[in-house]
Amino acid sequence: MPTRRHFLAAASPLLFPFAARGAEDFRIVTFTKYFQDLSYDDLADAIASTGLNGIEAAIRPKGHIEPDQVEVELPKMVEALKKRNLTLEVMTSGINEISKEQRTEAILRTAAALGIPRYRLSYYRYDLTRPIRPQLDEIRPRLADLAALNKELGIQGVYQNHSGKDYVGAPVWDMHDLVSAHDPKDLALAFDIGHATVEGGMSWEIDFALARPNLGIVYVKDFLLNGRSREGVPLGQGSVSPKFFPMVAKLQPQPPISLHVEYLPDEKPSPERTKRHLDAIKSDLATLKGLLAG
Repeated sequence: MPTRRHFLAAASPLLFPFAARGAEDFRIVTFTKYFQDLSYDDLADAIASTGLNGIEAAIRPKGHIEPDQVEVELPKMVEALKKRNLTLEVMTSGINEISKEQRTEAILRTAAALGIPRYRLSYYRYDLTRPIRPQLDEIRPRLADLAALNKELGIQGVYQNHSGKDYVGAPVWDMHDLVSAHDPKDLALAFDIGHATVEGGMSWEIDFALARPNLGIVYVKDFLLNGRSREGVPLGQGSVSPKFFPMVAKLQPQPPISLHVEYLPDEKPSPERTKRHLDAIKSDLATLKGLLAG
């Protein structure tokens, strides 16, 4: 006869979802811009060896797939990943408006038809010689058009906060103001804790609280400040607060996480470079799972 202990064990994932969550419950991918020299099959094999769930791939000018090759090449990439039970979770694009120059509709229709759930928008930049707020008002209709197309196609656009003197979204508040008018299923934030820490310092928790209702994906990287510059370091060895990760683990619904490894030397493509990046991903992935466990 089932005992009370058996009942609680079976019911605990429903009654206590955060306590029951394990590493396998997080959907973790990595940005593959350092693997663009690999064939789709070799890329899929490499990522499968890390234990990740999939990839964030650069489908943009000078990316793994050029915009004018999307209809032919993107299905091949997705199929190679599917054979290894991997997904293309985020398509990093050169898109920030609907235009023929960016091939917006062709690219997004192809991606949506292949079941790619989201794409990352290309950045907007401020002209610091002009007033800031009118520039935000100029961006609004471009985002509204994209949100409407995303809704029609069933694909989500996400915008990453990136540190820097002229990036729209660097302070987080500005991009939140722009995307909050839209359903997060259509247009959302890609919250990057590394860049949020660079810009926000001790106030990153405010930025994360602001972003949560419009969150589409979480980006993870770490850094150390070195004088007036920042230096990328392995996850857990820099300025990003460990407090962030249990906060992510408690989110419902759980967003995917994209692990960005950007601290290795810039080298020409080679098998040795590929191995170094794969080893770094495996190490950071183990650290990330530990941090998420709290």
